Amino acid sequence: MNRHNIWIHIGIAVILVAFAGVLGQLSRWQTALHGPAIPADRLSHSDPIQKTNTTGDAEVLVRFKPGVSLDRIRAIAAANHDSLDDEIESVPGLAAIDDLDNADAQAVANQYAAMSDVLYAEPNFKIKLDPIQKDEAHPSDLVSRKVSGEVPNDPMFNEQWALNNLGQDGGKERADLDALKAWETTQGSDDVVVAVLDSGVDFKHTDLAVNMWHRPANIAPYRDDELGTFNDINGFNGTDKISDPMDDNGHGTHCAGIIGAEGDNGIGISGINWHVKIMPLKFLSRGGFGTTEDAIEAINYTIDRKKHGVNIRIISASWGSNSYSKALEDTIRAAGDAGILFVAAAGNDGSDNDRRPHYPSNYDLPNVISVAALDRNDELASFSNFGVKTVHIAAPGKQIVSTWLKDAYREASGTSMATPYVSGIAALIVADDADITMQELRERLLGSVDKLPSLSSKVASGGRVCAANAIAGRTVNHLEH
Repeated sequence: MNRHNIWIHIGIAVILVAFAGVLGQLSRWQTALHGPAIPADRLSHSDPIQKTNTTGDAEVLVRFKPGVSLDRIRAIAAANHDSLDDEIESVPGLAAIDDLDNADAQAVANQYAAMSDVLYAEPNFKIKLDPIQKDEAHPSDLVSRKVSGEVPNDPMFNEQWALNNLGQDGGKERADLDALKAWETTQGSDDVVVAVLDSGVDFKHTDLAVNMWHRPANIAPYRDDELGTFNDINGFNGTDKISDPMDDNGHGTHCAGIIGAEGDNGIGISGINWHVKIMPLKFLSRGGFGTTEDAIEAINYTIDRKKHGVNIRIISASWGSNSYSKALEDTIRAAGDAGILFVAAAGNDGSDNDRRPHYPSNYDLPNVISVAALDRNDELASFSNFGVKTVHIAAPGKQIVSTWLKDAYREASGTSMATPYVSGIAALIVADDADITMQELRERLLGSVDKLPSLSSKVASGGRVCAANAIAGRTVNHLEH
């Protein structure tokens, strides 16, 4: 074949490929308008479609109408050259769909949303951790002072102003959670499980190891029909189902220490709970990135484990974005239906969430508590989001020392740090009152705050969470502890 003929054949091939692509797109448009024609033999097909996309992330989340079977969902996906990535068992009809053509996610979501079998469809949004806030250095940063009085023997305890504020480092005396008073009644319970939905947890940390959850021998490993069997002996890893949920970022470990670093053990710090079980739910990567689907699958895991007898009462979520996800909202609602309180960070943009929503903290659900951050003077931290209608409560969140990777400790600031204090106090309440319902638990937390003038027009409760009041079941209208 001469060179001239070669170029003719190449040109014909390019035209044919382009024409095939146009036909494929026309077919997708036609399907979006009229719905797919499903061969009868596909409707009874029960084997999952093999995933050929190697990105590891579905493009869209689709909730189908009641009565649409899983087999039909698979067939609809296949007719559009897509595949079922995962069925979210806790939310009937919710599915993660992987587009094998790598088309624009919003376009694919629009296509599914137009189908008669679909309630809604949305892109699988990206999620990134809010950066830890940088603070001005203060002279005693992470320096242990002599501990005095009836306090735990953890050498860094006097650095933990949130638990017992003596006015150290320019703070305001008693601007704290009144932890010492609460601990006279309860220091926590190994029967209460708090799930930390984050970057994982360094479950080998010396100050955390005793309080880490491990799957009991009488509960089978977690299995998902589409995703397979998980190695969940130490919790859930949505980024790699065969690996432990070991933290490689640090953020989740910091949050876990605030909730449940072992108290009075002569090491490091004290969590608000001296005794608790912390379940790591890893959905964020080393760089702090994840997706809505990853978060949903982790929450779905907690609901499954609770149904199998694990006493999960609280999910602590120190992350968020401005992207509204109906699928995530429905999954958090399902967690509430299972009796799980969802405590969420209000965000670190210094903005009003009533006007510029931040999710998941802005979901108007009966199991959600949104948390703002305070400094050591009981003032709203400059970085903290607020909202008198949509942010419910405040907690210490500036210059908070806690556990870090590889037996280290670090100071950090953010609503990410305030959130686990509320989660931890919720666990203290459950330790003292095992039969309390999720709704009663939420009402107890919000109704027993220390009212602060600085919060009267900033958060719905008008106050800071108070461990002592919450344990005692006291409702107060002013700062009196």
